[in-house]
Amino acid sequence: MTYVVDENCIKCKHMDCVDVCPVDCFYEGENMLVIHPDECIDCGVCEPECPVDAIHSDTEEGMEKWAEINRKYSEVWPVITEKKEPPIDAKKWEGVDNKFEDHFSEKAGN
Repeated sequence: MTYVVDENCIKCKHMDCVDVCPVDCFYEGENMLVIHPDECIDCGVCEPECPVDAIHSDTEEGMEKWAEINRKYSEVWPVITEKKEPPIDAKKWEGVDNKFEDHFSEKAGN
């Protein structure tokens, strides 16, 4: 088991999870974070820290797609080890439907 980030993170990108991760397994894209599945130690401390409920166990129903996305982008995006400020308009994006299809960016974060 590992944890994955889903589309709730897109354009919200809060990063409270980065502060509590003991193994630095989060990777930053332009508008979301992902978890590297081979680095995650399944401790679960990140899950309750996410204010938009974007972190889930990969064993939850429907998480297969997100496990693949997390693996793919954690291999190409830079690791993030310190919390940054979320986007100014993050609140506006909470609960928006179809964020992956409509707003996902393959670009790496900086």
